[in-house]
Amino acid sequence: MNPRPLDREDPDRLYTVTRGRSEAGDDTLDLVALIVAEDEPEPGMQSEHAAILRLCRFNPVAVVELSARLRLPVSVLKILLLDLRDMGRITVRHPSSAAAPTAYAADLETLKQVLVGLESI
Repeated sequence: MNPRPLDREDPDRLYTVTRGRSEAGDDTLDLVALIVAEDEPEPGMQSEHAAILRLCRFNPVAVVELSARLRLPVSVLKILLLDLRDMGRITVRHPSSAAAPTAYAADLETLKQVLVGLESI
């Protein structure tokens, strides 16, 4: 049986990538936060940092999507993202909560219409 890609991830490598840190220590990064690169990767930059900047250069990318694309655990990715944020290389955008009540109300209305339709069958 072939191991999955994540099963082959060397824990020593992840320890090195995060410089021994195991927690991000900041709750501002949730799974749906959008990451936008503010500039290009530089020569000599840590390869994971450079990959993040390349992926987020032209379009915002969610934390969870970056984790999947880079094949890194979310906890490791959050540490790298906070490093980049502290260096001013990325901006973190959070989905607007102001639109949520309107979207929720529209979804609730749609569900009511579906329920009425099902009851009439």
